[in-house]
Amino acid sequence: MNVNREKKVKQIQDLAKVFEQNSTLYLIDYKKISVTKSMELRTQLRENDCSLKVIKNRLALRALTDELPLELKQYFQGPTAIAFTDENPIILARLLKDFIVQNKVLKVKAGLVEGEFLSEGQFPEIANLTSRDDLLAKLGYLIVYPLTQLLKTWQAPFNSFGSMLSQLKSKK
Repeated sequence: MNVNREKKVKQIQDLAKVFEQNSTLYLIDYKKISVTKSMELRTQLRENDCSLKVIKNRLALRALTDELPLELKQYFQGPTAIAFTDENPIILARLLKDFIVQNKVLKVKAGLVEGEFLSEGQFPEIANLTSRDDLLAKLGYLIVYPLTQLLKTWQAPFNSFGSMLSQLKSKK
């Protein structure tokens, strides 16, 4: 086997691992982006446990497994990159959306969110979802709020009794 073929086999194996190990990935139309913007995007993604990989479409199609939706295959055309994570799909979508809006480059072609196919039109919906941490914070607030109101209700008679005693003291 020649060196070039060995490299391609290694790239196919690496892509197969990406597809297998990450439940969330977005195919990005990777054109008209400068090197500095590309490095900036990679840094932002890396800081949030996400990754970006520029791919060759032919090799990616060979690396696709049968578990992935067939609809995904048609989007491997033109310059393509894969942004992927196994942690939090909403954070990845928000980072991509913010980068696209700020820099007016790139475009999400399609993707997988926790194993489910996502078309280009559905991407903004995912990017606008509330994160898991925010939802947990809201749930905690909703659980604690009635208890704090009950506590304030129980304290009200004692507070008014205290103020009544201080007024009585000031009159004498």
